[in-house]
Amino acid sequence: MSNITPSRLGLSNGTGSDDALFLKQFSGEVMTSFAEVNVMMERHYVRTISHGKSSQFPATWKATSYYHVPGTELNGQTIMHGERVITIDDLLVAPVFISQIDEAKNHYDVREIYTKEAGYALSNTADKNVLQTAVLAARESATLTGAFGGSQLKAGQDIVTNANSALINTLYAAAQTFDEKDVPENDRFAVFKPAQYYKLVLDDKAINREFTQGNGDIRTGKVFDIAGINIVKSNHLPTTNITAPTGTANVPSGVTPNVGPRPLGKYAGDFTNTVGLVMVPSAVGTVKLLDLAVEGEYQINRQGTLIVAKYAMGHGILRPECAIELSKAAA
Repeated sequence: MSNITPSRLGLSNGTGSDDALFLKQFSGEVMTSFAEVNVMMERHYVRTISHGKSSQFPATWKATSYYHVPGTELNGQTIMHGERVITIDDLLVAPVFISQIDEAKNHYDVREIYTKEAGYALSNTADKNVLQTAVLAARESATLTGAFGGSQLKAGQDIVTNANSALINTLYAAAQTFDEKDVPENDRFAVFKPAQYYKLVLDDKAINREFTQGNGDIRTGKVFDIAGINIVKSNHLPTTNITAPTGTANVPSGVTPNVGPRPLGKYAGDFTNTVGLVMVPSAVGTVKLLDLAVEGEYQINRQGTLIVAKYAMGHGILRPECAIELSKAAA
């Protein structure tokens, strides 16, 4: 049987003596990592299945009308049909092993902390995958012939250097684009990194009550919506070149899995010009096979407890016309 990599509770920053952090004088305060904010799970379409490897989402397009000529036969018309299929990814796991001897020596409970951190890790991955899928949806062609595809609004470097007014202008352009594609006005939202979000907060037109009827303020550091688009901030919006992992590239340092995870190229893309994303929930979907769960088991042969957080789900594009990428690329 292969060895396991334990998380040694006494190591300081992962190196040195394995009991360096054990009791000196306990202050009662445990400093854990801050939870990152998941913004997407409640803002897109989620379907849960009990069995299967994928889920089908049928798509139809519009009917047309015409004036009837008296005496001519009505023969009906063809309405375009298609589908989008979302496939379940491999099981995503966040395992932690706690040695019994380390736990006995330690002076505070780590199981609850480790369990939360493992759950956060999976939640963060899901949020990133959904946002990457949404930006890719904005670059996708139409699902059906004659339908609309996604949109990219290229505003150039002005959207970064003159972000206040340029971002507002681009959001109005996004609203116009959605209107011209008959995308419903309900549930429109935009996602920005904090740098762009707070530049909107500092813009007089975005929060000035004379313009916006109390659309946020400097005191709270919030701006609620612009052009009918709700404004959301997230550190998970992709803004770098994300390549598909190969072999064990997405396995943490020091972990040697028995089998390397398969590449997830469907979430990869060059997002270096991405500044923001505007969408409605039906742009992307998630199919859950196994929801987030945490398991723990004491292993006699290793004298410690293995804690595993896991889920099995997949994310995919549903309606590309419902996604718009805001880009700093030249128009």
